[in-house]
Amino acid sequence: MKKYFYLLAVPVVLFAAEGEHNYDIVARTINFLLFAGILYYFIANPIKNAYKGRINAIEGRLTAVRNKVLEAEKRVEKAKNGVEEARERAKVLVEIGKKEANQAVARIQADAQNELISMKNTFDEQKEFAERSAMRETVSKVLSDVFNDESIQVDQKELVNLVLKKVS
Repeated sequence: MKKYFYLLAVPVVLFAAEGEHNYDIVARTINFLLFAGILYYFIANPIKNAYKGRINAIEGRLTAVRNKVLEAEKRVEKAKNGVEEARERAKVLVEIGKKEANQAVARIQADAQNELISMKNTFDEQKEFAERSAMRETVSKVLSDVFNDESIQVDQKELVNLVLKKVS
């Protein structure tokens, strides 16, 4: 209120300092006050409405920004939870992978051991077969040499006795 008083008092003081006794200051002051009142009457509401509209627009933008910030914070929290869940799932998957790898190693070792045993058995059978085959061949060759050789005469009884001794 003091501001308005000073605004009105400044022109009065300035005109009073002129030195001439010009008393039309009262009329000018009244005209100014009327002009200010009329101006206030016509312009005050549009200015107030514009000011309120500006405040509402700023408030709306602030509300929108706050909402976006809250949404962003929710998305960040959701992303953090997703990352944490992914880490937990990764740990579980790594553990499962290790278990499966260990099982695969054990299975491969068992298969390899079985394959080695099978190969050894096959080798032993082939070796035994080769030995018998070589033995038959050698016996057959010796017998054919003996029967074809005329210097050695073996009668049938002696041959049967030799075979029986060999068998027993």
